[in-house]
Amino acid sequence: MSVVYSLVNVLVFLLLAPLFEGVLRKITARVQTRQGPPVIQPYYDLLKLAGKERVNSAGNWAFRLAPLGAFAAIVTVAALIPFGGRVNGLGGRADAVTLIYLLTLGGVSVLLGALSSRNTFAVIGASRETVTMIMVEPVLAMTLILGAVRMKSLGLGAAVYGAAAAGYSLSLAAMLVIYVLALQAFVGKQPFDIAEAEIEILEGPFIEYSGPDYALFRYAAMMKQMFYAWLLVAVFAPFLRTGAYAADVLVQLAGMLVVFVLIALVGSTNPRLRIDQAVKIYALLIVAALGAVGLSVKGL
Repeated sequence: MSVVYSLVNVLVFLLLAPLFEGVLRKITARVQTRQGPPVIQPYYDLLKLAGKERVNSAGNWAFRLAPLGAFAAIVTVAALIPFGGRVNGLGGRADAVTLIYLLTLGGVSVLLGALSSRNTFAVIGASRETVTMIMVEPVLAMTLILGAVRMKSLGLGAAVYGAAAAGYSLSLAAMLVIYVLALQAFVGKQPFDIAEAEIEILEGPFIEYSGPDYALFRYAAMMKQMFYAWLLVAVFAPFLRTGAYAADVLVQLAGMLVVFVLIALVGSTNPRLRIDQAVKIYALLIVAALGAVGLSVKGL
């Protein structure tokens, strides 16, 4: 039965990630007084890209394998997480550190593809992606550590649901604020879409990619957005849990939809930051997250 939960996780993420992306695009368009594409447009985009010819413009194995690495990493994350409140068989054999490694592997795959492309814009995008990854991933780690400290376990169930196990506290409330402030950076949306910056560096790390390879990168990015929205709901909204698996899945999906609305509203109403401005904000978030973990260690 535990394997079934993993399969459900993967299917839900694969099927709904483009839909959530479509909702995000639609809300962004409405805020900017545009009609916008249909909500199911991301599905069409992925299918169109998948039907195109695969071109290895860099002519090396790293360029070819990078999209597969990014996509495989986020699919594995989806299979491991305790979605709907159930720790599945695969997730029981992993812990919070495994989750962080896998998410980092996805980012490293993007860097590998960009650097192997030998394109100047891609290299600039890769450097920005590196800064973002180094400065933002610690916030994710400390979000999970908060639950691990309270439950004295690095297991995925404890790390995700343990922070709120004994009710809200000062440390949990502080981490909630920090996570929300870092959310746009996690999902790579304005004002923190610095690595891609379409107008400045023309999609940055992905400029040399097209067809199925680019589709894998886009699909991985959509699933990554969905993961961070789920993590916000799972860690900081324990009151949404009903105890019934099917109901918890539906309730968490509804909560994730609310998170995507928030992402769209923030992204459509804020200009892109410069990299130096973003680094200052990242640094403040890291210090604040360390403070929240410190409060948790003290039992606050």
